[in-house]
Amino acid sequence: MSHHQSLVSDFLPFTWVDGPGNRLVIFFQGCNFDCLACHNPQTIPLQSVAAHTWTVEDVLQRVRTSMPFIRGITVSGGEATLQWPFLVELFTRIKQDEEFAHLTTFIDSNGHVEPAVWEALLPVTDGVMLDLKAVDGTLHTELTGHSNALVLDSIRYLAAAGKLYETRLMLAPDRNDSDEQLRTTAQWLLGVDPLMRVKINHFHAHGTRSPASNWAEADEARRQRNRQVLLEAGVQYLC
Repeated sequence: MSHHQSLVSDFLPFTWVDGPGNRLVIFFQGCNFDCLACHNPQTIPLQSVAAHTWTVEDVLQRVRTSMPFIRGITVSGGEATLQWPFLVELFTRIKQDEEFAHLTTFIDSNGHVEPAVWEALLPVTDGVMLDLKAVDGTLHTELTGHSNALVLDSIRYLAAAGKLYETRLMLAPDRNDSDEQLRTTAQWLLGVDPLMRVKINHFHAHGTRSPASNWAEADEARRQRNRQVLLEAGVQYLC
């Protein structure tokens, strides 16, 4: 029997951009960051009249509908780990029920997560996709409103546990994508894991709030330069 409820902003019955294979994605309401470049700012407030209250059974019913087309589920946000007891119950049901046991469970997170929460989640989690806005602490605070101390700790913790599927870099021109910044980022990540899988998510102004709505977007030459710098810095697995 389900004991927890959660606020859900939206869900996608299937998509191939949020983890390995085609996946059902649930976007939870509420985030502990206030990123300038957030492309989904309506999910930041902890409460929203547009959000829906779901039980674990509500989620599983939607999983059943999508199951012929998906390889697993991904929880995102907002920041899904803010509702970690719900995630533990949901992922446990998926792992223990033969109907769903073939599905993989993934978390898309900003990494601002206490170790005790990861300890509760990892036994029933197959992988985590973690967003890193900046290795430099001052810049990270400018971009998100918060320190990156827990984010960096989460990368180390998840990598050591074998649960860090990939680190995602949101790159915005003239904000966090200089050659020097990218080399520093690569050096730090490869110091954690020389075989770190890294994914670039280039900034898009559409859907963002001011002032980011006026930021420039990278052209193809800049995108290729970002990739080249990371590859030359030693990143072997770059998406």
